[in-house]
Amino acid sequence: QVQLVESAGGLVQAGGSLTLSCAASGDTICISTMGWYRHAPGKEYELVANIGSDGFLYYDDSVKGRFTISRDNDKNTVYLQMNSLMPEDTAVYHCNARFRSVQALCTMLPSDYWGQGTQVTVSA
Repeated sequence: QVQLVESAGGLVQAGGSLTLSCAASGDTICISTMGWYRHAPGKEYELVANIGSDGFLYYDDSVKGRFTISRDNDKNTVYLQMNSLMPEDTAVYHCNARFRSVQALCTMLPSDYWGQGTQVTVSA
């Protein structure tokens, strides 16, 4: 299994920037994809961005061009750099890790892990 520890979020004015980090520990060799989800009041959970172990990237259209996801494999850490923040970005952000299914050890363990969530608030 893995544990995910997120950095603190924060309060930022519209147009500002903020970077989140999420460090994984445990059976990190099993991790294939890491990403970020968010949940705003009255809205459903939303996939913001993810990054595969091979470097494949995905961004939701709402953040494309403003957010950048990156990954440091040596530190088992994923980052989300958020630029040009808007009030609509206000949410609790959760990091996520998914296991690959091709290793015997990894297939015996749960395949989806979540961080505790961190609040990002963007003021108008």
